[in-house]
This record gives sequence, structure tokens and C-alpha cells, in this order.
Amino acid sequence: MILLPHLLRRFVSNGRLTVIDHDGSVQSFGSGQDGPLVTMRLADDKVEREIFLNPELKTAEAYMDGRLSFEEGSTVYDLLQLFSVNRKGLGSHPVQAALRQAWRSMRRLHQANPLGKAAENVRGHYDHPGSFYALWLDERMAYSCAYFQTPDQSLEDAQVAKFRHIAAKLDLKPGMSVAEIGSGWGGLAIYLAKVCGVHVTAINVSPEQLAASRRKAEEAGATGGITFVEQDYRELKGTFDRVVSVGMMEHVGVAYFDEYFRSVKRLLKPGGFAMIHAIGRMSPPGSTAPFIRKYIFPGGYVPALSEVFASTERTGVWVADCEILRLHYYWTIKHWRERFMARRAEVVEQMGERFARMWEFYLVAVELGFLHGSNMVFQLLLAETRDAVPVIRDFITDNERALIEREREIGY
Repeated sequence: MILLPHLLRRFVSNGRLTVIDHDGSVQSFGSGQDGPLVTMRLADDKVEREIFLNPELKTAEAYMDGRLSFEEGSTVYDLLQLFSVNRKGLGSHPVQAALRQAWRSMRRLHQANPLGKAAENVRGHYDHPGSFYALWLDERMAYSCAYFQTPDQSLEDAQVAKFRHIAAKLDLKPGMSVAEIGSGWGGLAIYLAKVCGVHVTAINVSPEQLAASRRKAEEAGATGGITFVEQDYRELKGTFDRVVSVGMMEHVGVAYFDEYFRSVKRLLKPGGFAMIHAIGRMSPPGSTAPFIRKYIFPGGYVPALSEVFASTERTGVWVADCEILRLHYYWTIKHWRERFMARRAEVVEQMGERFARMWEFYLVAVELGFLHGSNMVFQLLLAETRDAVPVIRDFITDNERALIEREREIGY
């Protein structure tokens, strides 16, 4: 083992990483303090070079392929936690700094989401069998950041609280029309139709999700209030009292932000407004991590707020409200990972061991990214006019209290 130690000596200061090479030689890195103690074994001589050249991608691939394994009770969670508490050191190595510069220079290519390609990218993630997601999501299959009123709240209650918080911000009245851009498995559309009494046009480019959404809406008795449509947001016609988009902007790509916000603006009736919920970063603009880009969210990008607000300025929409959810997604993904691991054997039975390892790596990486990294979630209220959204935020709390009573009345 020759190359990798050059990187690990610069990178690992907190905790300790012990590496057993394929020939049985052992080297350790780090202080052993303020971080986990991890022991990993490399199965062949090539994996060391691969990890040195592209650690974020090749570590994941080596784990997925069984070429990187753990000993002495260590797990992939421990390894990624070690990475998380040392993340600032990785970019100090000249090879890694050059690699990151190359990624940034190609980020518009990585985020190419024209019509057709955008649908292909989304299906690459969401068109796994719904039975797979049902193993570890909540009962309503909400696959976005929940809203935790306390850190120990159940995932089910926190996801309903998210629906309620969004509905409260939308300031809905019975009979209103709502366009939902990126409808997931239909949980929010069903809530808005049943609890708020509005009609939702819910669009999605994933046939798997749409089929499941229609079944769920029928089971909930909400089909009369929802129209599910397989369509890209750029193709949706008509105008609506409200527009809502949850977990969709991450799939747009920075080159398409203006088109996205212009589409939202175009879909609003006079006096209407929109609510956008998306993952962002508190750090400057960057690029999507190579493992996430290749295996999990092709075409995806988590924007810096500077990029978001630059686009709202260019497209002439008022940002009437902005809320930053800092730890809510960490708590959400922690629930997902724990549920996933509790049913990992069933995941392997459905999807295979390599897929299970890939998804395990993904859930751990994003959980720790929301704990130690720069990721957060932002919620925006957008309007064409400055007074479309109530000018005092008390309306949100008042609406939430009323929605709780409504949920009790109808037994939601």
C-alpha cells in the first residue's frame, strides 16, 4: 500500500482508521480521539489506487462489490462517520483538490435535465418497486424531509406535521385549485384533498409512483379531489390558486432554475402564490458528489441559496417567506436508515446484496451530511405580487391549529 497513505495522513486526524491491505500489511491513521475507530480490509491491490484517485466514488463501489470489508465490529456507518468528522481535510490533498475543480467545471453537464432526459433521470431513482420503499418509509410513503416538532416524534407523526405545515403556509380555502409539481407517492395530494377540500392536479414523471398514488388515493376516498398526470412541469397548462413543489427542485439542475421559476410563475392565477420545499446547502455553489450523481440521483443538484435567490431575482418573483429546516432531515433519514437496516434481509431478497449495500451507503452518507455537512432544507413562499402572501407570519400557526382540528373531525 503506497498511494493511499499519502491521502489518509492528510485526511484522518479525528478518530482512527486502520487499513489491512490485501497482503496482510496494516497501517493506522488518526489520533484515536474525537471520532470513531474503524478497521477495514482491502481485497486486492487495485482498490487502493482506485480509492486514492476518487475516494468518494470508489470507496462506495468497493463496498458495494465486496472488495472493501470491515473488521473488529466496524461498519460502513463508522467509516462514513469518520469521513464526516474529517471532511475538511479531504480537499487539502492536491489530487483531490484538482478532482473537485474538474467536477465543478462539468457540473452543468452533470445536471443536464432537458425534456425527456429529466424524466429518465428521475425514473432511475424512483421506479424501483414500491414494495422496496414501503419497507422503510412511513405508512403514507412520504419520501422527503419530515417536520419534527420534537426530535423524538415518530416518523409517521412528523410526516403528517410536514403536510400540515405546508398546507398552513399555502393558506388554502375549500374549492381552491392546487398544482403539485413532483407528487411522489401522493401523500401530500391526498392530505390537501381530504383535509383542506381543494382540488389537486398532481404531476409526476415516474409511472411507478403515479400508479401507486392512484391506488392510495382510491383507498383514501380522495380520487374526486385529485388528478394525477404523467407530465413534466414545463408542459403543464392552465392556472391555479396555489402551486406546491416538494423535493422536486433538487432534480431541476442549476441551468434550469430560471425555467423552473418561470413555470411556477406562469401557473399561478392573479393573487396566487407558491410554496417550494427543497434541499439546499449553506455553503457556496458546488457540485454533486460522484457516488450520488452516478448511482442515486443522476442529474440532481443541491443548490446554494445564492443560486436560488439569484434565479428568483432574474425571474421577477417575490420571495415572501423563507424558512430553513436545519436538523429535520437528519432526524428523518436517521429513521429511514434504522428502518432500512431492521429489514435489510428483505431488501436483499427483493433487490440483491449489491443494491442493499448501495442503498445502505447512500442512507448513511446523506444522514451524516445533514448532521455534519452543509446540507439543510429550505421552504419558500413565492408570488408575483408583494401582498399575495399574508404579511404577518401568524397565519401559519393559526392555520396549523385549525388543520389539527380538521384532522380530528374527519379521522385523518
